[in-house]
Amino acid sequence: MFGTSQAAAHMSLHAHRQPLTSGEEPARIRATIARAAIFSKLPIAAIEDLALRMSQRKVGAGMAIVRQDEPGDSMFLIIAGRVKTVVFGTNGREVLLASHRAGDSFGELALLDGGTRSSTCVALEPTSLLVLSREHLLAHMQAHPQTALNMMSELAKRVRKANETIAQLALYDVNERLVHQLVTLAKEDGQDTAEGVLVRRRPTQQELANMVGSCRETISRAFNQLVRNGAIISRGRTMIVTAQLLQAKVA
Repeated sequence: MFGTSQAAAHMSLHAHRQPLTSGEEPARIRATIARAAIFSKLPIAAIEDLALRMSQRKVGAGMAIVRQDEPGDSMFLIIAGRVKTVVFGTNGREVLLASHRAGDSFGELALLDGGTRSSTCVALEPTSLLVLSREHLLAHMQAHPQTALNMMSELAKRVRKANETIAQLALYDVNERLVHQLVTLAKEDGQDTAEGVLVRRRPTQQELANMVGSCRETISRAFNQLVRNGAIISRGRTMIVTAQLLQAKVA
């Protein structure tokens, strides 16, 4: 039987794909494309070409955008909303590989090698997407080879991050992995304050467990110990990562 998260991820995707002219305003579309790391610093002509080739899709919270092992024929760029990339074990256990927000892209890997999806991507909230098919991406890159170089650079960064995650799982215990994840969240999503770095959207303990490859009970004990030690200040749905934790992070 699938777990609750896996069942949500396998909901059918019935969202209607719309041409860009009938959805988001063109200026916002172009700005979203230009902001994406994979398309950054492209000339205006390349951005315009991508905008003409993309379509728009809206999905509801909990809906699977792509599923592991299905054919991959499109990549996605988030206009608004949040998406998680996960893999599921045979027992339904979920491991979080990445979180994506506005301006992030996902689903590129299957387009390059023509293989199946390596993971499942699920909308965490109502999400608006730009969709670019493999056919249109390859045609675009023939006309604008700089996009191919950008994609190679971005995928190389993801491989480095994946290697770092593998090393952490092999070399560090759960407490060390949790500290590393909290520091990473502070760097990526935090805001400096007098007390430390404020993370406005604190992950749930289950989400943290999924991020570091552990179980919720273990993460709950480790997180609460950090709170008792003053390394983390937890306030409702926010948290502050203090200088004490930032300085003690796993290298």
